Amino acid sequence: MAKPAALLLGKIEFAQEAWDSLSELADLTLATAQNRTDFIAECKSGRFDTVKVICDRAPSSLSITGRYDEELISALPQSVKFICHNGAGYDNIDISACTARGILVSHAPKVVDDATADTAIFLILAALRGFNNGIMAIRNGTWLGAVPPPPLGYNPQGKILGILGLGGIGKNLKKKAEAFGMKVIYHNRTRLNVGSDEGAEYVKFDDLLARSDVLSLNLPLNSKTRNLISGNEFAKMKRGVVIVNTARGGVLDEDALVKAIADGKVRSAGLDVYQREPDIHPGLVSNPHVCLLPHMGTSTVETKTDMENLTISNVRQALEQGTLKNVVIEQRELAKGL
Repeated sequence: MAKPAALLLGKIEFAQEAWDSLSELADLTLATAQNRTDFIAECKSGRFDTVKVICDRAPSSLSITGRYDEELISALPQSVKFICHNGAGYDNIDISACTARGILVSHAPKVVDDATADTAIFLILAALRGFNNGIMAIRNGTWLGAVPPPPLGYNPQGKILGILGLGGIGKNLKKKAEAFGMKVIYHNRTRLNVGSDEGAEYVKFDDLLARSDVLSLNLPLNSKTRNLISGNEFAKMKRGVVIVNTARGGVLDEDALVKAIADGKVRSAGLDVYQREPDIHPGLVSNPHVCLLPHMGTSTVETKTDMENLTISNVRQALEQGTLKNVVIEQRELAKGL
């Protein structure tokens, strides 16, 4: 009986041996296409008609696929039953379209929690203390004698950290923030059970906005969370609040943020993600009180290695058992029926 095929989109960087080991189970194949148009044509050519599993090594796959929307999903061969996505967030994939085609999708949660929470802690400290001003002063040769001098920063101790989205990353962030003497409150769409909330105080959404000295965004991007933090929400916050986003750029309205900073409602911000990556709002780039990172939340050797290994283990389980370890939440009931 002929082996199925597994298609790798993007480049494996840290777990090549694990990927190569799948050759005992499947024919390992690569796309020759370098863009979305050619990839769709390649799918329709019949070249991938034995592919059972796609290993999506994002973000390097994006130049080939673009968004996994209905057009792309419908172009995939009928043989494709699984997409194993190398990321915790999967807003680039239309899960409804995949479900309609009978394609199950996995992602890579948990292994990103430490690195992403570390990034949030860095941005919290940088934004509170105004470290970006100091970094720029050194680089611009204005360390001493700047007129006016940059504003003093604030200690994290005693500040209220509001976490919007107490999932794996949020819980990890809570522990680290408490080590700096911060008090943590949180809001989820559904309140966590006692014990699984790590002892954090649950508050309503408006209370989270009103009480937080620092607001950290740690929630997925979907139709319900897009631009969740915008002008109306800033109006409900304390004057001088600090905003940190390591989730997805789309949950934060950048135009509204720039205005809130200009109005003094937001003292400073720390951002790792943006609405239109790699383009960043010029009002953020030009503001010395905004600390910007180029989507580095999971950029460590250990985390990238763990993400690739987890993604490849999902490919293996799909080939061996016809199931996934980390099926996305929207498909968990569907997966139970397999």
